[in-house]
Amino acid sequence: TVHLVESGGGSAQAGGSLRLSCEASGDIICVGDMSWYRQGPGKEREFVSTIAIDGGSTYAGSVKGRFTISHGINKNTAYLQMNSLKPEDTAMYYCKTDPPPHSVYCRDAYWGQGTQVTVSS
Repeated sequence: TVHLVESGGGSAQAGGSLRLSCEASGDIICVGDMSWYRQGPGKEREFVSTIAIDGGSTYAGSVKGRFTISHGINKNTAYLQMNSLKPEDTAMYYCKTDPPPHSVYCRDAYWGQGTQVTVSS
């Protein structure tokens, strides 16, 4: 089992910045690509960004150019630097890890409990 703990959420004004962290523990060998998703009030959960084991990253169009995903010193931590925040970025942000590709031992994806981000205009 992999445990994911998010931190760094809070309140910001439009145009401001926040940095989210996601730290994995437990069966670290089962940490693969790490992603951020978010769920705004009354909305479905949506993809925000992914960082692959090799460091490659992808972003949702709504955050591209404003958010940057990165690994920590080891690949068990992922960060999401959020700049130029907008009120529509208000959401609960969740971290997720998928099992490493080609793993015969690790089969499950894991989610954290989330951290709230609130952006005021």
